[in-house]
Formats: sequence, structure tokens, C-alpha cells
Amino acid sequence: MSRADPLDYLAGEIAALKEQSLYRPLVVMGGPQKPETTMDGRPVISLSSNNYLGLATHPHLVQAALAATREFGVGSGAVRTIAGTMTLHEELERRLAEFKYVDATLVFQSGFTANSGVIPTITGERDLIVSDELNHASIIDGVRLSKASRAVFPHKDVDGLEKVLREARAKDGPNGAYEHILVITDGVFSMDGDIAPLPGICDVSERYGAAVMVDDAHASGVLGKNGRGTIDHFDLHGRVDIQVGTLSKAIGVLGGYVAGRQHLRDYLIQRARPFLFSTSHPPAVAAACLAAIDVLEAEPERIERLWANTRFFKAGLGALGFDIGISETPITPVMVGTAEKAQAMARALFERGVFATSVVFPTVPLDKARLRTIVSSEHTSDELQTCLDAFAAVGRELRII
Repeated sequence: MSRADPLDYLAGEIAALKEQSLYRPLVVMGGPQKPETTMDGRPVISLSSNNYLGLATHPHLVQAALAATREFGVGSGAVRTIAGTMTLHEELERRLAEFKYVDATLVFQSGFTANSGVIPTITGERDLIVSDELNHASIIDGVRLSKASRAVFPHKDVDGLEKVLREARAKDGPNGAYEHILVITDGVFSMDGDIAPLPGICDVSERYGAAVMVDDAHASGVLGKNGRGTIDHFDLHGRVDIQVGTLSKAIGVLGGYVAGRQHLRDYLIQRARPFLFSTSHPPAVAAACLAAIDVLEAEPERIERLWANTRFFKAGLGALGFDIGISETPITPVMVGTAEKAQAMARALFERGVFATSVVFPTVPLDKARLRTIVSSEHTSDELQTCLDAFAAVGRELRII
């Protein structure tokens, strides 16, 4: 007798997602992560990659990965605290600390695990976490894992943040109701492409004795000198206590890191569960990340091209009449409203050889579906103009413009 499937209800959930235009099948890339590639067997110009600077295929990174594999093998063989810390891992963390102008860094398996590792590790029952309402899902999940109390302030609202902090410190106790307060914000917000008001956040947090944590995933390699991020962009070195970054977006490889004081690194090594219970990066990954730092320092023109392409593409979309929201960075949303319309637009662009993915609920609110586009330093003007022409045709066809 066959056993009934206790997870059969998931089929109904999937059917409901499809009916609401919220189901997104995986699209399979058949070539390298370049501006022109193949998706589901179709040649396309991609506007959906986080490979901002083209480092995912940079020859220096490729050669570094191959050389490390030949010398050290394909895997590290253990977690960092047992036998999985290689000279490459230590060298990467040293170079990252120098690059970010901090005492020390610690590398995690991903940016997501960095956030889910650091937040619950450094906060406890007597603490308060104050988070921007549009922070990334990895921050939200990290906060959920913590036993600390939590509060949310309106997006980029420094006055709203100060109100939360003032009320927290006014409660009973020498420091208010909480022993420690941690304020967390994204540096660049991944769905709208806007930049956090970090100077104001630092001013207010210092006034109320709160630590500041910034997730610079989409600012690393994009903002600041040689891509050092929002802290460098605003010249706030020494005023942001914890920086989280990724090695899988502009850096072009894989992983995340936490940057700050030496005692922060030391404590995370002892207590951060994603670090303690996950095998460390393969040698090729660490070596390629080291090579990426070389490129960031040696080829600043890549960031200059990225911003030139960003200005060109934003201006083109705006001239066509598209709503591109409040973006200040290469992340440029094309706001369309409903999930059905966003998915229809993505399909129509794909038929014209442009890959721009739709973003729908639960990633964004139900009424704020969009196409999220990201240009890179490696797009040519002709490629971007081809994309703009496709957007113009599809926008008129679907009556979006």
C-alpha cells in the first residue's frame, strides 16, 4: 500500500502562487555571467546580475582560483575552528581589513550567514535591536534569531530613529530599559537602490549610546574609493561599529564578511553558529576573492564605467517615461504595480532578448511589483541602447508608458 504524502498540501500552495502571478520558475543560465549570455537557451542581454564590475569572469580571478585549486585542492575539509583555516583564509581577512580600514574582519560562507551569525551572537535578552523597515531579509532573519527586544523605524527616517532611541533610553534603569542598543541599516537598499542616511544615523546613535551596524552588500565595489562602501562614501571611518559585506556581488565570487574591531572578530569566532558549524570556503574561492581586491585597487576605471553606464541607462528610462523610483545607485527598479503586469513585462522583454527579472510579493509589497535592473561596468553603450529600445516597445505595448 502506498503511503500518503504528508506534504501534498504544498502542491495546492504552488497552484495558488501561479494563480496570483507570484510563482517564479528558475531561469537557467547556459554561459558565463557576462552582459551577453544565454538564459533558458535564448541569447539575451542580462540586466539582472549582481556582477557589477565584471569580476566573475576576470582573468586575474580565474587564474588565481585555478592556481589555488592545484596547490591546495578543491575543498578545505573542515570548519574553521577545527582544521579548516588555511593560510588563504587568513590572508583574505587581513587584506579585507586593510581595504576597509578596520582592525579585523571575519569571513562567512555568505552575506546571509554573516547577518544571521553576527546579530544574534552579539545581542541578548537585555538588549534592543532597532532596524530600518526595509532592511534585507538576512537582517530580518538575524534579528528573529536574537533574544533581544526589537523595534523598527520608518525607512531612512533619522527623526523616527531618534524617537525610538529616546523612548528606549527614557525607560527605567541607568541606561534605560536596555543594556545595549544595536541600530542596523542597509548601506544601499537592494530593491529601491537608495542609500541610507548614514551620517544622521551615526549622529543619533552616538547621542543615545547605540552601536551602528551597516550591511554594505550592494555598496561594496560600488560606492567609496575603489569600492570601499558607504562608510568610505560618507567618510565615517571609526563611527560604524560593524560592517557586513558580500564577496558574491561586485567582488564576483562567493561569501560574506564582518568588519570591525579585533574583539568583535575574536568573539564571533567563539560564538557565531554559522561560522562554527559550516565548512570554510574552498581554496579557489578565497584565492579569487584576494585577486578581486587586487583588481579593485588596480582598476578603478571599472567603477567609473559602472557609474557612466548607470547614468546613461537611468536617463534613458526616465526619458521614456518609466517610473524608476528613488534609486541613487546602479540598482534601478522599473515600477509597474501589479505582479501580473511585472511578470508580463519580463516575459515580453525576454522575447526581445533582454533578461530583466520581475520582483513581486513577498520580496516587495503586493502593489509595488517591479522589474529590478542592474547595469554593469561591462555593458556597452550599444547593449544598453538595445535594452532601452526593448523597454520602449514593451512599455507601449503593455501601456505602462
